Amino acid sequence: MGVDYYKILQVDKNAKDDDLKKAYRKLAMKWHPDKNPNNKKEAEAKFKQISEAYEVLSDPQKRAIYDQYGEEGLKGQVPPPDAGGPGGATFFQTGDGPNVFRFNPRNANDIFAEFFGFSNPFGGMGGGGVGMGGMKGGSRSFGSMFGDDIFTSFGEGRPMSQGPRKAPPIENTLPCSLEELYKGTTKKMKISREIADASGKTLPIEEILTIDIKPGWKKGTKITFPEKGNEQPNVIPADLVFIIDEKPHPIFTREGNDLVVSQKISLAEALTGYTVHLTTLDGRSLTIPINGVIHPSYEEVVPREGMPMPKDMSKRGNLRIKFNIKFPTRLTAEQKAGIKKLLWA
Repeated sequence: MGVDYYKILQVDKNAKDDDLKKAYRKLAMKWHPDKNPNNKKEAEAKFKQISEAYEVLSDPQKRAIYDQYGEEGLKGQVPPPDAGGPGGATFFQTGDGPNVFRFNPRNANDIFAEFFGFSNPFGGMGGGGVGMGGMKGGSRSFGSMFGDDIFTSFGEGRPMSQGPRKAPPIENTLPCSLEELYKGTTKKMKISREIADASGKTLPIEEILTIDIKPGWKKGTKITFPEKGNEQPNVIPADLVFIIDEKPHPIFTREGNDLVVSQKISLAEALTGYTVHLTTLDGRSLTIPINGVIHPSYEEVVPREGMPMPKDMSKRGNLRIKFNIKFPTRLTAEQKAGIKKLLWA
């Protein structure tokens, strides 16, 4: 396979994008020629190798060709998996033969500047290879541009203060029915976003995000998917945030962990007794007899028939039944006399 890019970056062959970024950040800082003035030549070679390894492994297409054909496949005459390729790769015809892939590694300084967010960190140095050893005259070193303590002002693995900025979060409302919030549910959300390859070129992709709604979640609960926004050069992608909203329910309203329902009853039912029949949010039938007098501010409380409590699923709120008593708009003289006789007896 020639050069082993995985070994150079000290990652395994299943390394994900985050693993590659961490490895490159650590090794690029360790072997940056400005940090190694006493062994600059060795550092330049290592720095170039690290940059080339990161450029290949962080690009899905280049990585696929490298995994299949090795370094010779990248830099030689091996047909690629497909015929198109972004930044750093060119496709060309050789006579009447098939398209072939040729990988030309980019300048290590450009990769470093793109990764850490500097537009021109090496002053007037100019391109062509790594070129770290030839800075003379008006060219300034990386350390002199940003202070000599640039490499010691932060530890390995920590992002540089001048590094990529984080894009603000993208918030989306996620409407849920009261039944879904009562029982819990799973929602699948399809998103479209732009991802970038190592050269900064973006391409659209679609992803399915799975959101597990837990029983008892309230309106305003936030579910965050880190860095699922569009990828852009020198910008950390935005977090994608879904905010739970509660759809109106025809029967129940929610107050904290309690469920509240209102029943319309006649004056006769209020005075002589009434039985409440309800279907719960999970489909059970409740029968609640009320034998006492129901006055206008009366409230029947049914324990543990409210919403689940997410932090302790063994507990639930209450069901509170309120009453809207319909009084007659007019009474005959006979009815009035009868009521007086009954109530004042």
